[in-house]
Amino acid sequence: MTTNIDFLSHLNPSQRQAVEHYCGPLLVVAGAGSGKTRALTYRIANLILKHRVNPENILAVTFTNKAAREMKDRIQRIFAENLAINQHGKKFDLLPEYEQTQLKSKVYRTIIKDMWCGTFHSLFSRILRWDIEKYQDEKRRTWNKNFSIFDESDVQSLIKEIVTKDLNLDNKKFEPKSVRYAISNAKNQGFSPQEFEREQPNYRGRVIADVYNRYQDRLSQNNALDFDDLILVPTRLFQQNEQVLAYWHRKFCHVLVDEYQDTNRTQYDLIQLLVTNGEERKHEWNWENRSVFVVGDADQSIYSFRMADFTILLEFQENFGDGLPDDDTRSMVKLEENYRSCENILQAANELIENNTQRIDKILKATRDPGEKIYCHQADDEIAEAAFVINQIRTLEHQNPELNWGDFAILYRTNAQSRPFEELLFKYQIPYTVVGGMKFYDRKEIKDALAYLRAISNPADTVSLLRVINTPRRGIGKATIDALVNASQQLSTTLWEILSDETSVHTLAGRSAKAVNNFAAMIKKGQEQITKVPGSEILQGILEDSGYIEDLQNQGTDEADNRISNVNELYNAILQFQEENEGEDISLQAFLQNAALSPNPDVDNSKEGQTAVSLMTLHASKGLEFPIVFLVGLEQGLFPGNRSLDDPSALEEERRLCYVGITRAQERLFLSHARERRLYAYRERAMRSQFLDELPEELLTTRNKVSRSFTKTAPAKTGQQETIESWQVGEKVLHKSFGLGEITHIFGEGNKVTVAIKFASLGQKIIDPRVAKLQRVE
Repeated sequence: MTTNIDFLSHLNPSQRQAVEHYCGPLLVVAGAGSGKTRALTYRIANLILKHRVNPENILAVTFTNKAAREMKDRIQRIFAENLAINQHGKKFDLLPEYEQTQLKSKVYRTIIKDMWCGTFHSLFSRILRWDIEKYQDEKRRTWNKNFSIFDESDVQSLIKEIVTKDLNLDNKKFEPKSVRYAISNAKNQGFSPQEFEREQPNYRGRVIADVYNRYQDRLSQNNALDFDDLILVPTRLFQQNEQVLAYWHRKFCHVLVDEYQDTNRTQYDLIQLLVTNGEERKHEWNWENRSVFVVGDADQSIYSFRMADFTILLEFQENFGDGLPDDDTRSMVKLEENYRSCENILQAANELIENNTQRIDKILKATRDPGEKIYCHQADDEIAEAAFVINQIRTLEHQNPELNWGDFAILYRTNAQSRPFEELLFKYQIPYTVVGGMKFYDRKEIKDALAYLRAISNPADTVSLLRVINTPRRGIGKATIDALVNASQQLSTTLWEILSDETSVHTLAGRSAKAVNNFAAMIKKGQEQITKVPGSEILQGILEDSGYIEDLQNQGTDEADNRISNVNELYNAILQFQEENEGEDISLQAFLQNAALSPNPDVDNSKEGQTAVSLMTLHASKGLEFPIVFLVGLEQGLFPGNRSLDDPSALEEERRLCYVGITRAQERLFLSHARERRLYAYRERAMRSQFLDELPEELLTTRNKVSRSFTKTAPAKTGQQETIESWQVGEKVLHKSFGLGEITHIFGEGNKVTVAIKFASLGQKIIDPRVAKLQRVE
């Protein structure tokens, strides 16, 4: 395709420098909103148009199918616009629709169809369809070209069978989901079963290695791979077969990788092998008509829990580039002009992230006006916080005709925080969607817990009984359940009538009778409590007696932790219901009726095609942007989370997550925190996040900088000066209730200082030293 126009003329100098790079390595450090996708797509177009690179010699790797589709669509548009000028002398948009369609079809046939553009997993599974028969692992296991790819449910079933049947292990000590998680992590680090076993210092690790080994046997027997194998197997294939590697090295002359900060070590090994042909000596690499072009931003690396390793990006200059300082290097370009956010938002983001040490120095530069100041709000509690946010949304939408509900986003650290916002949005009939997750009352663990409560409240509710009779698993199989249900239908009675009769259960349930009777006794216990104790206590009791929480704790995964947080939030919902309806009907039945009328998938308040307020975790917000953003729950222990407070590396990732949240906002940014918050059933005083103190004060505005309900220290008596203690990290202190501890963090200054203290038996606690009257221990 010929071109007589400068199709790069609208790029800024840094974008153009990146796009026009031809041979050799290049790291593009792309700040938020700086046009990284534009740089990637125009680079591909420039390789084809200017350097006559064959599209089939280009490998463009993305992290999501959506990103791959967007990249292909943009490339198709670039070439279609070029053809429109060259063939018709008109801009593409001015052509009749049928001619536009013809041009796009031609571009697809000649460019898009032959280019390898997709996710790591889709691209390298395609390579395996060609060459997997040339591979065998360290135990001589083999696969053929028509291999299956097992989904997560297939994998879980296989792991469970090995744990409980093959090895006869206690599935509470070796919970199949946690074993699966460990095996996945091992594969993402490039470990075979034997290599993984050598790394294990204890019995549990060696047992998991044994499961991993047997799991690989079963995969091979089934001619199947799991999702992680789609990266690990081609890596091992390239390492063991020089001819296969050489073929794909020759084919892919130009390799592009998006979101490079999110790669893991196995993905890095795969790219490194493909680019260098396995040659370890850097001075021997031949870059003639070859390149590796990676785009990313260490400041937006937020997926360490998926084994992403942002240091891979930080090491690019050493591993591939010239290693020269930023001002002199020819193998790094920084995209720092931001086209998304107003200047005040960018300046706040810049000052926040400068507190991190592990990063490549860059400053986002505004291309827009300053905009309004960032509004920081302190609420009394999480309910008041939700009320503030929803009232702001209603007011702004009403006062600004150009805004619609889809222009608003509420971002939070954990899924459990969504409930009070959902309930108010539902109350005011504002359409909303939970991005990347389920609405609160549609989450499995919430439906399970409510099913227990409904079975207690209404024994005739067979649907609820069937949902929880073997949840968590207690040895009541399908055949037993079918026998019990069939008996109830034959006798024209409820399932509960059968379950509550021990004689009937012994007759019908056989070896499962004991488990069924224990389940029935647990439900009876809850029924006896209905008129005696609050619904919150019934929920607490049933979750303990059923083993539901214990089962989640044994899983030991992030997903299980999130489920526990959601169940705790349901407990909070019952407490809130009891408080708000004190003096009225606060029975369990009343709460269940209230919950049934709360937002759920069966009573959806949004209509097809209708714009909706977006609710999502900060992790889910990456890659998105909204005119107006509410970043909520900015409190120590919540955001940043407790686990990160004494781990500098984890704290830096939390700060990057905050940076991502701030840079989602285009026009307005609202930050909020609560004076106190109900966490795990108890109301606790909350301290504003240290991230708020790291933002420039001159960019923030609030009507309640000093809240009377928050500042409760008595003023000094007339003629006396208040004495302000100074504290140091590392000091040993004595608390009258908690005992001996060590100061790990200090927040605030002057008479607003608070300290985080690690106690030997209690863990981390954040304390106001003036109230607690701490004593120094020499």
